[in-house]
Amino acid sequence: MSDVDRPQLVLVGPPGAGKSTVGAILAARLHVEFADVDELIVDRAGRSISDIFTGDGEQAFRELEEQVVAEALQSHRGVLALGGGAVLSESTRKALRGHRVVFLSVTTAEGVRRTGLSAARPLLAGVNPRATFKALLDARLPLYREVATAEVATEQRTPEQVTDAVLAAVVP
Repeated sequence: MSDVDRPQLVLVGPPGAGKSTVGAILAARLHVEFADVDELIVDRAGRSISDIFTGDGEQAFRELEEQVVAEALQSHRGVLALGGGAVLSESTRKALRGHRVVFLSVTTAEGVRRTGLSAARPLLAGVNPRATFKALLDARLPLYREVATAEVATEQRTPEQVTDAVLAAVVP
C-alpha cells in the first residue's frame, strides 16, 4: 500500500480527547478531507450510536465499527478520527500498522469535564462517570500506545495548539 492509498493521519484516543475537533482542523491545514468513523457509522446504520448500543448491544456496534474502520483505512485519503473504543478490536489494531497514528491523550479529570454526561456517549452513562471514564482509560491506554506512532497531550491546550503539536510530531 502506498501513502496515496491511505489516510494521511489517523487519530485515536479516549472520548473528549478532541479527535473530531482536531481532526477537522488538521484536515483543513493539510488541504485534505476529514472523516470521523462515528459519523460514518451513523450514516451507514441510519441511527445514532446510542440507539445502536441500546437496540443491538455493544458487540453489534463494535462489529460495525470494525468494518467501517477497515473500509475507511482502505479508502479515505485525508485525516481519519476513530471512535474511542475502536482500538479494542485486534483486527483494527493490525489494520492500523503502517499508518501514521496519533494518540491524543487526555487525563481522567479533563476527559470527564469535556464529555460531561452526554447521552451520545453510551459507555460513559451511569452513576459515576469519573470512575467509568478512569476504568475505560486504564483499559485502553496500552492499546492507544500500541497503535500510535506519536502521542500528543491535549491537556491545557486549545484545539489549534494540539493541531500544531500533532503536525510537529508527524511532519518531518
